[in-house]
Amino acid sequence: MNILIDIGHPAHVHLFRNFYNEMKERGHDLHVTVKAISSATDLLDLYGIPYIVLGTKGRSLTAKGFRQIFFSMKLVRIAKRYNIDIGLGSSISLAHASRFCRMKSVIFDDDDDDIQPLMTKFGHPFADLVVTPSSLINARASGKALFYPGYHELAYLHPARFTPDPLVLEEAGVKEGEKFFIMRFNAFRAHHDTGVRGLSYAQKLSLVKQLQHYGKVFITTEDKIEEELSPCQLRVSPEKAHSLLWYATMFIGDSQTMTSEAAVMGVPALRCNTFARSISYLREEEETYGLTYAYTPEEFDLLQDKIESLLRIPDLQGEWQRRRDRMLREKIDLTAFMVWLAQNYSGQDRVSVTDKIDFSSFR
Repeated sequence: MNILIDIGHPAHVHLFRNFYNEMKERGHDLHVTVKAISSATDLLDLYGIPYIVLGTKGRSLTAKGFRQIFFSMKLVRIAKRYNIDIGLGSSISLAHASRFCRMKSVIFDDDDDDIQPLMTKFGHPFADLVVTPSSLINARASGKALFYPGYHELAYLHPARFTPDPLVLEEAGVKEGEKFFIMRFNAFRAHHDTGVRGLSYAQKLSLVKQLQHYGKVFITTEDKIEEELSPCQLRVSPEKAHSLLWYATMFIGDSQTMTSEAAVMGVPALRCNTFARSISYLREEEETYGLTYAYTPEEFDLLQDKIESLLRIPDLQGEWQRRRDRMLREKIDLTAFMVWLAQNYSGQDRVSVTDKIDFSSFR
């Protein structure tokens, strides 16, 4: 089978890298396309995955729209050149491209419809299948949606796929059992981030000062780090970042993805942005499993109070691992499901293939 994977964000490298390796081992031909995002191409290089660069993303909403047309045309040419059977990704351009060639498009999308109206209106209707966490059953209207019990992060952080490297502690300069905190600050430049706010500079400084009373603070940012925060900048190798997060006492930030990464690893995760309580998969991680907490910037005092109350729990790590174990019993190894889906979904008879899936076989 000829397979295309389209990467539009660094997180997509993690989402698909185990799938890529497993399908290669099974003898399939895979081709990877990626937008010109250095953090994404750096990860692909790190994992030894060859790729084709499609071009740079637009900055404004209008520019993004024109670039989507360009990306779609390039994907059509690539799909025809390599006789692609099935394409996997999370982009509008992949969905559009599949309308002009024999390639079937499978879109992996974990954002609610109302969070991303452009993708909902201009992406989903053109895709052959929209693969979605079951937490979005009431937040996704597309009749092409296939709901599965899990999260994107379980494609690479499920116990079957991830084992933390304890050597990362030495690289970071912390000892096993020592309290330390990881913070992540987002840039909010995606098309669905218009008007969205995260932590202000003053709030970031206040959090760092609060946390430094308990242990070391490591900061990773999507944008350039502010000068006053630069002494805390995380400098471990990119492939070891998840291992360091595994050993962290707590995660705090305004990033959706890293919040969920911490949560599925059983690390207490606190998020502060204007998306608070409006994203279904994160809301499930909070309300059903108690793994994470969300606050708006206006609720910053509540966030700081919650940090203090969590740090007073005697066996915080043990408690969160118990909560994680409960979540894992009910969720799947997403990579295993991806492999099954790619090998069994032709696009010609979607209902018969996807309506009666025994998800317990992917746990």
